[in-house]
Amino acid sequence: MAIALKKAGIDTFTIFEKSGGVGGTWRDNTYPGSGCDVPSHLYSFSFAPNPDWTHAFSLQPEILEYFEDCARRFDLLRHCRFRTELESATFDEAAGVWRLLTKDGAEIACDVLISGVGQLNRPMYPKIDGLESFRGKTFHSARWNHGYDLAGKRVAVIGNGASALQFIPKIAPVVGRLSIFQRSNNWIVPRGDRPYTEREKRWFRQSTALRLLHRGLIYLLLEKNFFAFRPGTLMAKIMEQRARAQLAAQVADPVLRERLTPDYPIGCKRILIGDDYYPALVRDNVEVVTDPIVRVKPESIVTAGGREHPVDAIIYGTGFETTSFLAPMRVVGRGGHRLEEVWKEGAEAYLGVAVSGFPNFFMLYGPNTNLGHNSIIFMIECQVRYVVSLIAAMKRMRARWLDVRPAAMARFNEGLQKRLGKSVWATGCTSWYKTEGGKITNNWSDFTVRYWWTMRRPKLSAFEAANASGTSAKGATS
Repeated sequence: MAIALKKAGIDTFTIFEKSGGVGGTWRDNTYPGSGCDVPSHLYSFSFAPNPDWTHAFSLQPEILEYFEDCARRFDLLRHCRFRTELESATFDEAAGVWRLLTKDGAEIACDVLISGVGQLNRPMYPKIDGLESFRGKTFHSARWNHGYDLAGKRVAVIGNGASALQFIPKIAPVVGRLSIFQRSNNWIVPRGDRPYTEREKRWFRQSTALRLLHRGLIYLLLEKNFFAFRPGTLMAKIMEQRARAQLAAQVADPVLRERLTPDYPIGCKRILIGDDYYPALVRDNVEVVTDPIVRVKPESIVTAGGREHPVDAIIYGTGFETTSFLAPMRVVGRGGHRLEEVWKEGAEAYLGVAVSGFPNFFMLYGPNTNLGHNSIIFMIECQVRYVVSLIAAMKRMRARWLDVRPAAMARFNEGLQKRLGKSVWATGCTSWYKTEGGKITNNWSDFTVRYWWTMRRPKLSAFEAANASGTSAKGATS
């Protein structure tokens, strides 16, 4: 977003970052094996290619280095205020500005407020009786304790999602005993990672056409996978067959294989990719526990039936809080309406970018823009171009603020939820894609090319425009 603003000739902006550096999730998630599920050449900015990716699927250190390099290359660091977390943002309708309050009490005013906080940055911790009594070491995968030596320890992993899928194979050969407490199982398809050869990297450096062709082929191969999110389609059957074939090939024990076979349609929960997870589970020092956890004692975990599992350390692989968008920041719009109240039935926005009643407030990776089949970087670039176009329109109209009309937002979300109702995400399983009430708040409802087409240029008729006094600005409905 900052790079696009600079390219548009806008240099008067500040990036507020609660941590000590750029990188977001790739700065936080440093657990062993941390990496991306999207191939490297597509999980990068279209305008900042990296011909020197070492692997088809890069790991966290290389991805973080890429984003840090972009921040330096495009001269963004001077715009950053690190270790600065926003506590609240309140729209001053009379002045037409947002008034920000930081955690340390500083007050700032801005004309436009853009959220780029992401969806997967607040670790979720399980609520288990007696957890506070545990005397061993505990930590979340997103807050990995690199100072704690796991060698020879009896380790419990609670949760078996995407992060656990990556770090379990790395720690299994090191620990003395590994107990994986699995509440539900996952569909896992092969990752197929491989290193790029020096010759390939040289080709990517020398030929822009070849690099773009490679990126385009990755995009198309991933885009077709959206068919798998329609129940009963051929692609869904092919994807499930791939997952079952890998499970059968890597897990010979029929009892364990049954424990690891999901009982819901593929795609209802996040489809995981990995080549080394199942081989880790068949090690002699690894056990998959499917009995529910009843309580935690000072030196053990007790499961249903009274079985006690002695452990020295507990690692939470329980994922993130995903449906409380923007929390814990408090956002207050026109008329004193709080965003958390507007979203009490589940977050929603116009195109995932704007919310009615909150003028000049735009989101990147907002509600219903997450994907299960392609690169979120593609979606964010669409959103960035859209927001920059809105800011340019405000300048042309000499408008102080833009606010999406309630009717436009309602129409968009009605159509969105209707399409989502036909997807596999609506088939009944619980997942981080939706709220406890069942509303799908995270995922986009179609192919990414449809999102790109929709976001080509703003329909200004969907917005109300006004000057600082609150009266309609010239060209507001153009």
